[in-house]
Amino acid sequence: MGLRHPSQEEIKNMKLGPRYKLARRLGSPIFEKTQTQKYALSLARKEKKGKRPSNRNKSEFAIQLLEKQKARFSYGISEKQFRNYVMKALKSDDPVQKLFTLLENRLDNVLYRAGFSKTRAQGRQAASHGHALVNGRKATIPSMSLKGGDKVSIRAGVADSPIYMEAEERMKEAITPAWLAVDSVKKEAEIKSLPVYAPSENVFDLGAVIEFYNR
Repeated sequence: MGLRHPSQEEIKNMKLGPRYKLARRLGSPIFEKTQTQKYALSLARKEKKGKRPSNRNKSEFAIQLLEKQKARFSYGISEKQFRNYVMKALKSDDPVQKLFTLLENRLDNVLYRAGFSKTRAQGRQAASHGHALVNGRKATIPSMSLKGGDKVSIRAGVADSPIYMEAEERMKEAITPAWLAVDSVKKEAEIKSLPVYAPSENVFDLGAVIEFYNR
């Protein structure tokens, strides 16, 4: 049985379920666990058989809705949270860049980008459990917005646990984004500049997302 592309109504009502299944239905490796060679080969086989979802013959609205859901699920945030970010972004001179900054500067995302956590979901868990420090103070809100000069580290009481001992090696090997400076020994990351949105480096199109909300 072929891979059926979700309807506009189904996309609108999607909830976070099994990640592989949801990623296949959206036609994009939106979760960290689907960003593997095995998953890419699976999509390639489906595309070869003509089963992979395509944007051909879909309306502009359907494409924009799809891109919105891809971005929202990538960061693992609710519809309400995502809309709030977009509304803030629309007030700026460069809404696409502003939206990207708001999403990337979340504490849970910074923990993931720096290598403290394997996934954004793990970053949210670390933050909500009080494992993270921001400028030396315990932070427990995953959505906390960080800014240039802020330093993120792991609390001393949990820094030696197995999960964060693994993080030290991960931080050494990970490709750190240019806007972050990471010290793997101190298990510390500092925001040096604004994250810059590059469409080719992301699995979603924030330009289409802004157009969706500007309708």
